Amino acid sequence: MHNRIKQVRKSTDLTQQEFADRIGVSRGALANYEVGRNEPIDAVISLICREFNINESWLRTGEGEMLKPVNRDAEIASFMGDVMRGESDDFRRRLVAVLAKLDASEWELLEKMALRLAAEYKKEDQV
Repeated sequence: MHNRIKQVRKSTDLTQQEFADRIGVSRGALANYEVGRNEPIDAVISLICREFNINESWLRTGEGEMLKPVNRDAEIASFMGDVMRGESDDFRRRLVAVLAKLDASEWELLEKMALRLAAEYKKEDQV
């Protein structure tokens, strides 16, 4: 399992400290997991799986795919978590704040504009 934990961390492009902070353990504890000196407790395994969308069976045994399939709601929740952890002046955060203030008629207009834009791109692809 130690190699798979390291693989998860490297796939997220996080340092040991950043990864450890995300799952609530010390950098030293994570280093010990990665070299196989210590085995993480079930709670830590669950945190890794939840935080990084990892298939628990793969993490424990190496069987199956590393990532769990993502449904739309989980994808949105993950995106929002990333946005909220970001800087307050991040464009994504400012955009979400503006979208949160739209009323129903503004959402309808936005949907019409998006559909029109998609139709234009589709026309361009056919030419």
